[in-house]
Amino acid sequence: MLRKTIGLTFVGLSVLGTAAILRAYQREIRPARARVLAGGMIADTALGKIEYGVAGAGAPLFSIHGAGGGYDQGLLIAEALVGGGFQVIAPSRFGYLRTPTPSDVSPSAQADAHAALLDVLGVDRAIVVGTSAGAPSAMQLAIRYPERVAAVILLVPRAFAPGHTVQVDSTPANHAVLKVIQAGSDFAYWSMLHATPRKLMRFMGVQPEVVETAAPSELEWAMHVLTSIMPLSMRVAGIENDSAISLDEAWPLERICAPTLIVTSSDDLFHTQPAAEYTAAHIPGAQLVVYPTGGHFFIGHSEDVRSAVRGFLQTAQIPAL
Repeated sequence: MLRKTIGLTFVGLSVLGTAAILRAYQREIRPARARVLAGGMIADTALGKIEYGVAGAGAPLFSIHGAGGGYDQGLLIAEALVGGGFQVIAPSRFGYLRTPTPSDVSPSAQADAHAALLDVLGVDRAIVVGTSAGAPSAMQLAIRYPERVAAVILLVPRAFAPGHTVQVDSTPANHAVLKVIQAGSDFAYWSMLHATPRKLMRFMGVQPEVVETAAPSELEWAMHVLTSIMPLSMRVAGIENDSAISLDEAWPLERICAPTLIVTSSDDLFHTQPAAEYTAAHIPGAQLVVYPTGGHFFIGHSEDVRSAVRGFLQTAQIPAL
């Protein structure tokens, strides 16, 4: 009888624990869904519906998000790594949040969609920021529509380099995280975010040593990026689109005539430095900044990135368009 009572007690505690976990999950996922639905707008462009967000005032700055993002990540990156004084326009790329997936998801097709969005918004020229997996369409926008691009800023860019691929290390832990992300499970991602944030941070390109020595404010910034991926289910189609793109050939980078700044970290676990160096070497007059540490999120160097961007724009004389 005692054994049966103990068994029932453990079952009860387990049920209560599971119920508490589910309540905690619902307290976070519901506001996350409401946030992305409330903050974005839908533009009817010549190339279909495109979601976007706008923040701030000043010269137009077109902020193109990376993998796992959406318009909200584009706004977040611009605020954290560029700073104020701009009217930030941030699109949700193909498959992210409420931007549908067309038959052609190539960077050139995405660049055409960017230009179509700028048309609808009445923006003739903009500073273009491409972060990580947002860099390919930023470069294609500058190649295909040079008259629309006042300056190009590429942050930890996914780009071509001979004999090199920008990708995260293939480890058992990263493989497990990848499976969760590919499944698009909001609950699984939320659980990982709370139970194993450092494994998730490593998958996102940041060395464990960088996390351990980070200032609280820098760690908060990195966790903000990870948290902003919720709800993952509204972004998984875009992640699949990004995974299907292969950057295995050189583009005519010499056709990019806008002033260009490229910033990366040597310890970025996505290994973006070779691609950044190749890109900088082939865009006329491009500036390259490489930090020794910071990973894919520039942890410990966010102020340095803002200073580099400001200095670049001032030198290029693009404070206003």
